[in-house]
Amino acid sequence: MGCTNRCEEKLEKKFPKADEAVDLSLLEPVLEKYAQSPGSLITILQKAQDIYNYLPVEVLKFIAARTGVKPATVYGVATFYTQFRLTPVGKHVILLCQGTACHVNGSENIMTALCDELKIKEGETTPDGMFTLQNVACLGCCSLAPVMMIDGETYGELTPDKARQIIRGISKQEQGA
Repeated sequence: MGCTNRCEEKLEKKFPKADEAVDLSLLEPVLEKYAQSPGSLITILQKAQDIYNYLPVEVLKFIAARTGVKPATVYGVATFYTQFRLTPVGKHVILLCQGTACHVNGSENIMTALCDELKIKEGETTPDGMFTLQNVACLGCCSLAPVMMIDGETYGELTPDKARQIIRGISKQEQGA
């Protein structure tokens, strides 16, 4: 068994196939534009992630087949860069800053409140697929510490209660949508 097969098996064990089929035709315009351009793998992966919201194993294999890049290389790039996700994320991604200013100002208490409110741990997604909670090293908003970002919007000077209220507000909006 070659390295490629071992790498594929290892990846599929770690990231099992999703329950639903992936529509690979959505990736065709991207591959038509970039597949023959040397050095375009990261661009292709970024655009694929924009389409699927993460990089399913089937998509990685398809990219490898269409670009002629070895599957192990595609997997290696997708797992090396933190911008790429190999598991689905929620509709709303919560990024909680753990930088020095946020840590000193109580980001650990905010994390505890968010985990309690959402009934998940850091790195997990709520069962309804609504929220994913992730720690990040720094959001660059130190004067607002502690801070979190949800869908590109920054929420600062957080308290555990304020963080809970923000999540409840988003949940309420979703229920009314």
